[in-house]
Amino acid sequence: MQAELQTLRTENVDLKEQVSLISEKYKVADFEGKDEKTKYYTGLPTFALLWTLFTYLEPHLPVKKTMDKFQLLIMTLMRLRLNLPLQLLSFEFGVHQSTISRLFAETIDIMFVRMKPFILWPEREQLQKTMPMQFRKHFGTRVSVIIDCFEVFMEKPSNLLARAKTWSSYKHHHTAKFLIGITPQGSVSFISRGWGGRVSDKFITEHCGFLSNILQGDIVLADRGFDISDTVGSVCNAEVRIPAFTKGRSQLSPLDIESTRKLASVRIQVERVIGVVRQKYTILSGTIPIEFVICSAGEEYTLIDKIACICCALVNLCPSAVDFD
Repeated sequence: MQAELQTLRTENVDLKEQVSLISEKYKVADFEGKDEKTKYYTGLPTFALLWTLFTYLEPHLPVKKTMDKFQLLIMTLMRLRLNLPLQLLSFEFGVHQSTISRLFAETIDIMFVRMKPFILWPEREQLQKTMPMQFRKHFGTRVSVIIDCFEVFMEKPSNLLARAKTWSSYKHHHTAKFLIGITPQGSVSFISRGWGGRVSDKFITEHCGFLSNILQGDIVLADRGFDISDTVGSVCNAEVRIPAFTKGRSQLSPLDIESTRKLASVRIQVERVIGVVRQKYTILSGTIPIEFVICSAGEEYTLIDKIACICCALVNLCPSAVDFD
């Protein structure tokens, strides 16, 4: 009994030490009933939605001595949302900077696996039933996706070949480039892995797995850089609509002007969604460290691949940026 009592006392001391290590900030009580605070720190519009997400992820989040599971999620969302430096998060949560970096990467891994299904390519029947009136007016119910690319600035690589592959002549910076596809209803239905900024929009579209989602008879809306009509027509028997080219022409015909105007009025939705993703989760608007674009041993995705996917999934949880009227 004496030995058992001593064991329990030792365990009690250890547990008290662990509890004292956990920061008292950013607990559930700090966010409960505070939608404005929740939105500022996480990008999610309400605490109820944040709690639903936490409940979904909680069984898979790691148990740590320095932070509870809710704090892990909040810390990760804060970094995605506000692009906070590791040093600041270290001060806020009372743990070492290297610990913050490791916990962030671990939590991102779990969120990526669990939230990847939130980016869903809908069935054709669902698309047709919920097609916004603006699309019905100009294209009927055949539009399945609107595509565009966006680029994320990255640190200058030390390797000369990597520098060449990531240099974007459009942005005049080293970048990682992603292909994003949205439904007419405004939800993200496709996000590619990151490619070097030098790669063309056409090349990414043809080699990232996007075309496997297109069905016969679908209409894909895109910008002029996506000269993929022949590929989509031959591989998918579908149609690509892009604005009329003005190169070599003094002016467009009235028919081309009208078709370009109709296309521009609906294609702006993808730019609006990209804007929402990057404004809501500003880590995609800053310059990412070089380690974000390097695959770890045995990993299939880089950290920036996972982050881009999670940010799009989080935006899908929020109200659509597209007007349904």
